Amino acid sequence: METEAYAEDDPASHAFRGPTARNAVMFGPPGYLYVYFVYGMHFCMNVVTGRAGEGTAVLLRAAEPLEGIRAMQIQRGREQIRELCSGPALLCQALGIDLSSDGTDLVGGGDVSIVGGSPVERASIAIGPRVGIRVGVEHDRRYLIRDDPFVSRGRPVPTSRSATSDPSRR
Repeated sequence: METEAYAEDDPASHAFRGPTARNAVMFGPPGYLYVYFVYGMHFCMNVVTGRAGEGTAVLLRAAEPLEGIRAMQIQRGREQIRELCSGPALLCQALGIDLSSDGTDLVGGGDVSIVGGSPVERASIAIGPRVGIRVGVEHDRRYLIRDDPFVSRGRPVPTSRSATSDPSRR
């Protein structure tokens, strides 16, 4: 329901200064999970999207729980479905994602995988600034489903642009 894109030429990206032990997965082939620990207490996960060596990934910020809801409620200690996966750290907690998941092949059919879903109308996708960064703020690389109840709460929702308003994003 909500993502943010990061590329190697972006000063807000973990890949900006090149490959390290921490971000090595970002420079690998696409379709792998890059997990990192932030603020000394939370995990966040990204899907590697570029070719091997590129250092590009998409942060998964929010999702709509469809299966395993009771397990997520237990993991998160919350009952409200809207509170289970409405932020990058909450999403990881709900799914039990931690550093042991770093480097997971998401297309190889393992325990964690990407599966097909329903198409989203381009007009319903909002584009705007990413959350919680101090550099690279000029890049509008946050994408979310407009008016979706599962996007991260308490964050400004972009209203001025949609995926169809900028021809380079089609």
